Amino acid sequence: MTETVADIVAAHRAGTTTPAKTVARSFQRIRDHGDPAIFISLRDEAEAIAETEALAAKGDASLPLYGVPVAVKDNIDVAGLPTTAACPAFSYNPTKDANTVARLRAAGAIVIGKTNLDQFATGLVGVRSPYGIPKNAVRSDLVPGGSSSGSAVAVSAGLVPLSLGTDTAGSGRVPAMLNNIVGLKPSLGLMSTSGVLPACRTLDCVSIFSLNVDDAMLALNVMAGYDETDPYSRDRFFGPVTGFPPGIRIGIPRKGQLKFFGDNISEQSYDAAVARLIALGAVPVEFDLAPFYETAQLLYDGPWVAERYLVIRDLLAKDPDAVHPVTREITLKGANISAADTFAALYKLEAMRQISRKTFE
Repeated sequence: MTETVADIVAAHRAGTTTPAKTVARSFQRIRDHGDPAIFISLRDEAEAIAETEALAAKGDASLPLYGVPVAVKDNIDVAGLPTTAACPAFSYNPTKDANTVARLRAAGAIVIGKTNLDQFATGLVGVRSPYGIPKNAVRSDLVPGGSSSGSAVAVSAGLVPLSLGTDTAGSGRVPAMLNNIVGLKPSLGLMSTSGVLPACRTLDCVSIFSLNVDDAMLALNVMAGYDETDPYSRDRFFGPVTGFPPGIRIGIPRKGQLKFFGDNISEQSYDAAVARLIALGAVPVEFDLAPFYETAQLLYDGPWVAERYLVIRDLLAKDPDAVHPVTREITLKGANISAADTFAALYKLEAMRQISRKTFE
């Protein structure tokens, strides 16, 4: 899809096409694309078009997402569609939209369906789902990335111009990178996670997929805001997108600290990106990446994996084979973590935060 959100809204307002035709086009593109692993569930097309026609009848074309078709990762609640988290045995039917979905709809967006994911949002590969593996829209020899695999592919393949994912440890940014689109992870608490099935509840964020940064920021403006029903929601301020600020300092890890695992093309691309930033006026500042690596390891080697276990412990006890074997192995690590383990990790996190703080002085 070469049509951005801005293009679609402009066409609707100008009357060169209608929201109903745009939504029908998305459904047709999904059929033509022929990859059943992208969506876990789709809305009834006639129902979605009827919603679009009702929206148009109200005549409020000033809505920021007026008639824009969107897809939603299937660990985010959409009223009328099951939430499975890519695990049929876990499936439930929500009676209300997640806060972010409700805000999208209030802004004029039309939900098309629920997208595939690494089961329970556990993984960065996009291949751990009983609903199949979405085909990478850019290169067939690459995994789609995860865990928000379907949401990224749906945008990259041109099926919808905007979709929602989640991001705790890269689940939004990694599939966006692998499918050559924008993946925006907002600051923690900026967008509500009410109505989102947790992975690590203390760290989860709803993420945005789009074709360009302007569309992502438009969607962020629609969905950001304090939500008293979400204990982790924060009343955060964020400013408008501006030009590249002069003299901005960018951190460059010490030589030899970045790991490219023999991928020379990625290493060259990184060097080229740094050179481009410097050419735009950025000031490179070398820093020690080691404490950041140590902090990252805590997410899966520390007690935070117990948050994942907490979500599905009843299912694991009742029907462990219903969970993907890799997901099960990762999650079960959280079953035997002690309070002492938790405090030891929290102490280490604070120590790493203290060391890392100097990087930003």
